[in-house]
Amino acid sequence: MTDLREQAEVPEHLGVQRHVTGGGARLYTLTLRAFPHLPVNAFLVLTGDPARPSYSALVDMGSSLEPSQQGLLSALEAIRTDHGEAWSWETLSRLIVTHPHPDHVGGLPLVRTLTAAPVAAHATGVPTLERPEARRAAQLAAIEGQLRRLGVPEGEYAERLRRRAGNLMIPSSVKVTTPLTDGDRLDGLFDVIHTPGHEGAQICLRVGEVLLSADHLLPRNSPPLMPAWMLPGGGLGAYLASLDRIEELEGVTLALGSHDGPMRDWRGRVRVLRERYADKGRAVLEAASTPQTAFELTLAVHPRLRSPQALLLLDQTAALAEYLSETGQLREERGPAGESRYTRR
Repeated sequence: MTDLREQAEVPEHLGVQRHVTGGGARLYTLTLRAFPHLPVNAFLVLTGDPARPSYSALVDMGSSLEPSQQGLLSALEAIRTDHGEAWSWETLSRLIVTHPHPDHVGGLPLVRTLTAAPVAAHATGVPTLERPEARRAAQLAAIEGQLRRLGVPEGEYAERLRRRAGNLMIPSSVKVTTPLTDGDRLDGLFDVIHTPGHEGAQICLRVGEVLLSADHLLPRNSPPLMPAWMLPGGGLGAYLASLDRIEELEGVTLALGSHDGPMRDWRGRVRVLRERYADKGRAVLEAASTPQTAFELTLAVHPRLRSPQALLLLDQTAALAEYLSETGQLREERGPAGESRYTRR
């Protein structure tokens, strides 16, 4: 691979935005090209004199792909040259992982070669970061049972799900110095809010009146969900409960998600997401007039399934069916091959 540090001046990033809290913390949003069609945001947070910051933290690091890594380095260089922030890899105070997905932590092994700053992540995400091969082995061991329970027939989608199960969340192991739990105050600056649903180990971070909302709250999309039986800490029930958690926050005037732009009316966005999932639930209930597997329900609700989002739609439908069963709106029965079949009550 090209020495990315030598190419940090190349403007590979997609933009840098600056927000300043009432307490004087500077939050820089670094928009990177995590994958060819997926931009992602990382964040650099600084306090103290810009000429000599007293604290600096990098929140998420983009993916392991070279364009993302080059973008991260060039965006960080732009913060130094264009905004006069004299941060450095040598004095960086902290690395923080919001959740262990490839578009957020794939760049962490590279960053680890540049700084000795300690890594913080939710305690339930530590095994993925420190033993990524073990998580992949567990995914591969579980996939055949998952295919049966979802009711996915042999063919294109089964093979795509098997390939996905073989993905690593992070390309190599990184030691976590500070395991986090809900309610922690990290480094006297970040309030940690555990927000499972999209990922069991996901956290949001509050800095004064600003909420770094990770993939939990996004301005344009609802976050991908899997049922809890596929992803511990996942599921629509956990996600909606986490929405309740952040909606209780007082004094937050701005939310910055891990994708797309800032959210001033973030409470309005919470309402929209609740309504969207209610609409999706009604569509699943309507389709479940006779016993249907999650795969069959997905085809019924999304008849044009041959799209790049097909697996995410299958995950989402399975999460909706699980939640509707938990809330007594669907009846779940197991078939002879181990498939779950759902019927409207």
